[in-house]
Amino acid sequence: MSGPPRQGTHRQPGDGWLDCACGAQHWGLLGAAGLLLHRRTAAGAQVVLQHRATWSHHGGTWGIPGGALAPGETAVEGAVREATEEAGVDPEALEVLATRVLDHGTWAYTTVVARATGVQNPRATDPESLEVRWVDVEEVATRPLLPAFAEAWPALRALLD
Repeated sequence: MSGPPRQGTHRQPGDGWLDCACGAQHWGLLGAAGLLLHRRTAAGAQVVLQHRATWSHHGGTWGIPGGALAPGETAVEGAVREATEEAGVDPEALEVLATRVLDHGTWAYTTVVARATGVQNPRATDPESLEVRWVDVEEVATRPLLPAFAEAWPALRALLD
């Protein structure tokens, strides 16, 4: 999820903080979504992770590219758009396999799980990332993770197996 937009970042009508029924504030007036893109290599499974800019919410942590949904956008559309904007993901070279929704009633975050079906060269393509790269699945939990992603990671990893 993106934090407050900074100069030079993309601005969508759904951007903004929402006071959720859970008592927390969440980014995305219409909800939010992120893309967990994975691939299998001879060395094992990998996922695309984003090292979040220090100015962002939970800056300096690792998570998946994602952000606020725009009006009329599905979670899958939003996750793929955000991954294209933030991480240079090619939407034509992936296959959506599953979604996992964290639903708070007034706000929801959808993780879209996809498989790379062609060449993907993830990279930081806007100021919201310090770095974007393929990370070995076994290495994910050793990184300082965005707290919500750290909590979701065990269930998400199971979807990759």
